[in-house]
Amino acid sequence: MKLGIEMFATDYSVRPDELAAACEERGFESVWYPEHTHIPASRRTPFPLGGDLPKEYWHTHDLFVTLTAAAAVTTNIKIGSGICLAMERDPITMANEVASVDQISNGRLLFGIGGGWNAEEMENHGTPFKRRWKVLREKIEAMKAIWTEEEAEYHGEFVDFDPIWSYPKPVQKPHPPIILGSHTSNGLDRVVRYCDGWFPNAQAYKDLPAIVNDLRNRTEKAGRQPDDIAISFLGAPDDEAVLQQYRELGAERAVFFVPPEGKDAVFPLLDKYAAFIPKVA
Repeated sequence: MKLGIEMFATDYSVRPDELAAACEERGFESVWYPEHTHIPASRRTPFPLGGDLPKEYWHTHDLFVTLTAAAAVTTNIKIGSGICLAMERDPITMANEVASVDQISNGRLLFGIGGGWNAEEMENHGTPFKRRWKVLREKIEAMKAIWTEEEAEYHGEFVDFDPIWSYPKPVQKPHPPIILGSHTSNGLDRVVRYCDGWFPNAQAYKDLPAIVNDLRNRTEKAGRQPDDIAISFLGAPDDEAVLQQYRELGAERAVFFVPPEGKDAVFPLLDKYAAFIPKVA
């Protein structure tokens, strides 16, 4: 099992390129960055974890600028979106952004996506909150066509375009892994339907073996092989026994979350978590 790091890349924390370089130096397999384009001032949608919304949610750098900065100063570490709110982005532009980062990084992009939680944020982008999953699916399907076809077209309810030319194509074939962050039964079906991986917060489940077994059963019923769906557990604890459980469950990677703070606070945590790399490899 491989280990990664995730952090909100903000205008007051360690820079995303500095974080990526430090993670690569310490032997981490991947570095991940979340995104929110903004947070509506109304704050009608409550924070899912309760309490006040942490300020990093409206201080993040643009996701694809962040990913490019991380890719430019590294050579081997994988660069992940954890997660991209794809329903808030134009699919043609986003397909080009994903392919460009994958090419600039020489095929190191992990394309994590999710459904999000902030209704007003999505509605500011023209996405009806209750239809966000269909919007997300159509955008992913449309991007797959753009990445793999010379003259791509797509005709759906929310995404509709006639044949287009769009280059570059991704280095990874047929495209970078599409990894869905989700914690519901319907989410597992979405993973199986149009994704290559599952990226849940492992601490959200009381019976982790049962949910992993459920995913594998759904994968087989859909005519896919269980190995087609890679599992990446977010929110890994600094507990070797738990990490070994993740490994025994067949997880490809576990990802530690670090706070969006300066080097003095973040780099000692990287050192602490890096000590687990040889223990779970």
